[in-house]
Amino acid sequence: MPKTKRRKQFAALPFRAGTDGIEILLVTSRDTGRWVIPKGWPMKNRRPHRAAAIEAYEEAGVVGKADKTPLGTFDYEKRTETGAIACRVTVFPLPVSRLLDEWPERAERHRLWHNWQRASELVEEPELQAILRDFGRRAGKQSSSRASPAKIPKDERDASAAG
Repeated sequence: MPKTKRRKQFAALPFRAGTDGIEILLVTSRDTGRWVIPKGWPMKNRRPHRAAAIEAYEEAGVVGKADKTPLGTFDYEKRTETGAIACRVTVFPLPVSRLLDEWPERAERHRLWHNWQRASELVEEPELQAILRDFGRRAGKQSSSRASPAKIPKDERDASAAG
């Protein structure tokens, strides 16, 4: 059986140091409402980690600087009206310095902080689940100085504890 060529995408893994360890910001997909991390297609004249940071801004209102070193990759099937597109996503960690109250896709998505264990349970893709678990364990052992707390808009302070 021939292998399907996978299209490239780049994703940000927005995170912060929370009171109970590393927290990850997930967003809902526009089509199915499932929990995902911000991701998108390559951008002309943008390095992969920068494209990931731009997607995080557009999809989740995240401000931060994505690391140039990826955490790993995962495969998934992007669902479209005309069928599925096989994609391979490279994931870049992005320590969140700020969350904006307004962002381009605010009306189309929800965002919510989750501890890394819960975030790994909420996403569907097994390879992404493994990336989240590995990142959470490693980041939890390191100094939290790398993950500065994000400014949380007032309407999300209570909701962030729900995850």
